Amino acid sequence: MLHWPKHGHRTFEAAIYNREVRALVKENQSHSLFDDHWADVHIQDVEARDEDEARNTVSERYPPEDGFVIEALYPVCV
Repeated sequence: MLHWPKHGHRTFEAAIYNREVRALVKENQSHSLFDDHWADVHIQDVEARDEDEARNTVSERYPPEDGFVIEALYPVCV
C-alpha cells in the first residue's frame, strides 16, 4: 500500500487462499476458473473502520461460496 488510509480507517492485511484450488492442486488437477497459485496464501491489504468491515470487504471481493478462505486478518501497525 503506497498511501495512508482515509481518516477513520485502518489498514488490515488479509491472508487468503482458495480451498477448492488447493484440493485440486494436491490431486495434480487445475480449477476451471482460478489459477493454481490460489492454492497458496495471498496477502491483500484492505482499508476499513474495523475488523468486521475489513472481513466483509474481503469476502465481497473473494467470496467464500467460490472457495476463498480468509486464513488470517490482522491490523497493520503504522
